[in-house]
Amino acid sequence: MAGSDDARKFYARLMAAHARSADPRIEEVFASVPREAFLGPGPWTVFAGDGRIETPSADPGYIYQNVLVVLDPDKGINNGEPMLHAMWIGKVAPKPGEIVTHIGAGTGYYTALLARLVEPGGSVTAVELEANLAARARANLSAYGNIEVIEGDAVTNPLRPSDIIYVNAGVVAPPAAWLKALKPGGRMIFPWRPSETVGLAVLVTRLENGFACRPFMGSWFIPCVGASVAGPGTKIPTRERAARTRSIWLTADKVPDRTATAVFGDVWFSSRAIRAERAR
Repeated sequence: MAGSDDARKFYARLMAAHARSADPRIEEVFASVPREAFLGPGPWTVFAGDGRIETPSADPGYIYQNVLVVLDPDKGINNGEPMLHAMWIGKVAPKPGEIVTHIGAGTGYYTALLARLVEPGGSVTAVELEANLAARARANLSAYGNIEVIEGDAVTNPLRPSDIIYVNAGVVAPPAAWLKALKPGGRMIFPWRPSETVGLAVLVTRLENGFACRPFMGSWFIPCVGASVAGPGTKIPTRERAARTRSIWLTADKVPDRTATAVFGDVWFSSRAIRAERAR
């Protein structure tokens, strides 16, 4: 193995390339935040194919790759795929001074990256439902002055107004309260899993005239408790229809029309594109 410092620097370059962002800070934060600090003591177990492999030793160089590191083997919870998160971070483009809510924060690794990217002046609220993971995140992130870790349910508890809502659990639709929590110009990224056969990463942007929505890649996460089961009277999309979605609406503001690609109670998806209104 290369030295762990060299491995981390090369890993950071790879992640920055996958982020496809002009922001040089993305490479800097991937290089400066130690992934091993959020995984527990090594050796570590990684998912591979249909099974698991243990790293030969506790050398951190082994986890500076695009590998899924096991956090809770019984529940199938992992640390997340770094390449995917690099692309997501590039999409939401965190800026200094912004407010972030991280739903499904796990043990806090990607929370730490987001927190560094909104410095100075910004902050992150990390919400984690699993008590043991929330406790580990709180310990792992104790040195970060701009992060608050909350053990709780992001579906039933209110979110604070946010510039970015970063969701790491699959939902059939984002709760209306999440959309309402987005500030003007705010972005939400989430794994859309309206059925067992459809899994897409979606970027939502709050504009003056609605919520623009763009599915941009395949994505599978563990289900979000309380928001992963479709209720009665829903309209489930095929993957093709889901991929054509370009906006999200609150049913209270606009009833579903012929452009609806999916309907889930108080939230529905449409193939109609929304563009930012020009300043007058």
